[in-house]
Amino acid sequence: MAEKYVIRVTAGSNYDIDKHVVVPVNAHETVKVSSDLADVDLNVRVQNYHGLPRTSPQTSPYFSLEPHATNKDQYSIAIRFTPKKPTSSADPKTTSANSSNSPSAEDSEEDSDNEEPSNGISGADLQFGNDFDHPIRDRLPPGFNYAMNIVKWWIDPGLDGDAYADRPHLYGPALSSFNAIYVGPGEYDPEKGGLYFGEGGDEDGLKQRQALGAPETAKERMKWALKPANKDRWVFQYDKTYCLDFFNPYLDFNEFSLRLPGFTLPIMKYWDGQSLRSNPKRSHTLRYVLRNRATDEPYLVVVFTLYLKEDVNEDGSLKPAALEAAKEDKAMAKEAGRVPEVTEEVSKDEDYQEARKQFEKLDVKERAGSKKEEEDDVD
Repeated sequence: MAEKYVIRVTAGSNYDIDKHVVVPVNAHETVKVSSDLADVDLNVRVQNYHGLPRTSPQTSPYFSLEPHATNKDQYSIAIRFTPKKPTSSADPKTTSANSSNSPSAEDSEEDSDNEEPSNGISGADLQFGNDFDHPIRDRLPPGFNYAMNIVKWWIDPGLDGDAYADRPHLYGPALSSFNAIYVGPGEYDPEKGGLYFGEGGDEDGLKQRQALGAPETAKERMKWALKPANKDRWVFQYDKTYCLDFFNPYLDFNEFSLRLPGFTLPIMKYWDGQSLRSNPKRSHTLRYVLRNRATDEPYLVVVFTLYLKEDVNEDGSLKPAALEAAKEDKAMAKEAGRVPEVTEEVSKDEDYQEARKQFEKLDVKERAGSKKEEEDDVD
């Protein structure tokens, strides 16, 4: 079944897929995603990648470096994250209470006890994980609960959510979910695959970590971050840069399977809760979100989409059937209240934006010339 599909990765500052850009998987160049809430640089790496764009390298130098070579890591979502102070005067607690996407009543109770810090985002509120715009409870595979127990025990004890809800979600605190957190701008090195950093920080970042009592190693920091008091003390400060890397050897995007210790789960049939057998959708999505628990606002949305190969042109562009499927996905996101009325522009860089402007001007000139020819014909 997997051979019938091709994968494409896109990213944006919110859930509106029309405002996303295609991520050049395994390229060292970063994708830049900006909004009123944050500036983000992004690298996505996938081992043995055979997706779009078709010119994408099959691998990245990142995977030959430690600890990834020893771990046999299969993918990485590396983020350079600079949060901005919100311009809105709205009370985030009011926003959270009135939102239809609030994770749980328990979260609301915690929110009432812990006010959002004025200088940044609480370690308890910055979350990373997956969410969906439609129920998946009827499509969850046999052994799902067992697999989830393995994930929480072996990979991310801080992971929480409701896979049986109308709009399922599985979020964990960024502080305990990311495999590496570096307080500072980190390193960008094309020879290492782009953004590359380990656990730690620059001089100021290390001082901040030490002042909070955060352990030096990633494993100990993830364990330390499970305690509510430690999450509350940590603040992702506005206008300060943090590097976050999420990687593991468990999700194989080449074979579309989840490989856990002592347990392998083929995920092709259950990619986004939509059956691929009877009356199949033309596309299927898996979404990773960096978000604020207190406000329900996303900072970054990364979407892995499977398209039928027959719906993709040789140059990697999407045929009408795939574009229509994307419209259906957007309609579900809009119905779930996740697509805002006004969205931010996303681009790889300033050159990309300039080229786009020139293209639009060219298109306008061509239309104007065509209109003039029509008028001449009439005369």
